[in-house]
Amino acid sequence: MTQAITIRPAGPADASTVDTLVREIAAHEGDAVHVTATATRWVELLGRDDVTVLLAERAGQPLGYVSALRRVHLWSGRDILALDDLWVRASARDAGVGRALMLALARVAADDGLVIRWEVKPENEAAQRFYRRLDARLFTKVIAGWRPESYLPLLAPETDGASAPA
Repeated sequence: MTQAITIRPAGPADASTVDTLVREIAAHEGDAVHVTATATRWVELLGRDDVTVLLAERAGQPLGYVSALRRVHLWSGRDILALDDLWVRASARDAGVGRALMLALARVAADDGLVIRWEVKPENEAAQRFYRRLDARLFTKVIAGWRPESYLPLLAPETDGASAPA
């Protein structure tokens, strides 16, 4: 008989596990170079009230996680949960782990009636099908990111053309 999947909040004592899982998803997505948070930093992050990380486990072994950040949505003036990652290890896929993690996150959001928002890459069709099965609305949107090495040179006084805000 297969043991049940349990979902529980990650705390500071889980920092090493969360760090490992984050590095796994980043490697899977080809973004490992961008992971700069360490297990030590995860100890701090997992102690914050605005950070939610839920771990899926079977027999105490991690199967995956979902992470989200509670933040304000300026158009509505209300808080939302910004889902950062949903990751299920390959050995645990197609066993209901992702759904269990999403429903557990929904329970967190339901306490305050929060909208959950997240991004999914256009080419990740399997994820899109999964989210549609949860009745999530999918929008087409280009996500932009502006790294300091790109914007800092533009702030030089001779190239800026504008004065600093008062």
